[in-house]
Amino acid sequence: MIGIFDSGVGGLSVLREIRKLLPGEDCVYYADNANCPYGEKSREFIIGRAREISEMLIGKGADIVVVACNTATAAAISALREEYSDPGKPGTGRKVLALSGGKRDHIKFIGMEPAIKPAIMMTVTGVVGVLATAGTLKAEKYRHTRELADGKVTVAEHVGQGFVELVESGITSGPDAEDTVRASLKPLLDEGADTIVLGCTHYPFLMDTIRKVAGPDVTVIDPAPAVARHVAEVLSEERKDVPLSSGKLTLLASGSDTFLKRFAENMIR
Repeated sequence: MIGIFDSGVGGLSVLREIRKLLPGEDCVYYADNANCPYGEKSREFIIGRAREISEMLIGKGADIVVVACNTATAAAISALREEYSDPGKPGTGRKVLALSGGKRDHIKFIGMEPAIKPAIMMTVTGVVGVLATAGTLKAEKYRHTRELADGKVTVAEHVGQGFVELVESGITSGPDAEDTVRASLKPLLDEGADTIVLGCTHYPFLMDTIRKVAGPDVTVIDPAPAVARHVAEVLSEERKDVPLSSGKLTLLASGSDTFLKRFAENMIR
C-alpha cells in the first residue's frame, strides 16, 4: 500500500499522477487540514506531525510513504528516514517493526524536490523562477538543490502568497485566482524567468491560471509526474513478486473530510 500525506489537498496533485501510473495499487491519502498551511509552521512542529502521520499510515499497511508536501519534505524527511527506514541500525526503525508485526523490514519514504535540474536544461533566458512556500525556500534541503544552478543559471525565488489558501478554498481559476497568482509571479517574470518551477504540491491545481498569467513563452514545471515515476520505480524494485492489489483509495483528514473528498472527486480522474 502507498501512503501519501500533505498539509491539505495539495498532495492530491501527486496522488493523481500515482493513480495514472499505478491504478492497481491501494492508496491511503491523509490531509492534515486541521494544521494547514504548513508554510509558516516551525520545523519542530512539522517533524512532529510527519512522525505521527507516518506512523498512522504505516499502521494501516503502507510500505511506501510519499511526503507529498515540499515544506514537510524539507523539514522532516531526513528525520523520517533516520527513524523509520533502517531497522538494522541501532536505535532506529523500532516503530516500524512494532507496527508491521515484523512483516516488513523497512519503509521507503519518497519526498518532493523542486525541479531545478530540468529547469536548468530548459531555460533560454538563463533565469529560472521558483514559486514555493516560505518554509521550503529557507530549508537546507532546498538550498542544496539550488546549488545545482550555481554558475549555470540565475534562480529567482518568490513565495506563492495566498496560493495554498486559494486551493484549500476550492478556487483555482477566475479573477481572484489570477490576481493572487499575478502578484507572486510578476517579480519572477520581471527578472526574466522563462521557466517556472512549482515548489508546492498545491500549486499545480492553479496550473491553468499560472500559465494564463505567465503567457505562452514561459514553461511551468510540475514535479508531481516525476515523483510518481519514482514511486513506480521503487515498487518495481521492491515488489517484483507481489501482485497488484485492488486499487482502493482511502481519503482521511485531521479535520473535516468533506472538502477533501469533493475536491478529490473533481480533480482525480
